Amino acid sequence: MPVRYRCTACGNLTRFDVTVTRRERAYHHYSIGGELQVDEREVLAETVEAVSCRWCGHGRSIEPIPEDGPLSPDPPSESDV
Repeated sequence: MPVRYRCTACGNLTRFDVTVTRRERAYHHYSIGGELQVDEREVLAETVEAVSCRWCGHGRSIEPIPEDGPLSPDPPSESDV
């Protein structure tokens, strides 16, 4: 699941530039005419190099939001099941 971010400087929760280095294995299928179609992508390794805020323009105040943080939906209670 992708990581969500928050800029503590300006409050942004929605717009970030994320620089990622990714190693992947993929099946490349070329048509007779030479057009490439990439299938079966498998991410072997992924590293987030930098995250910067689109609103205030820097990455000094970016923090990841935990999956169980305040923006995640509440799990169903026993009465909802």
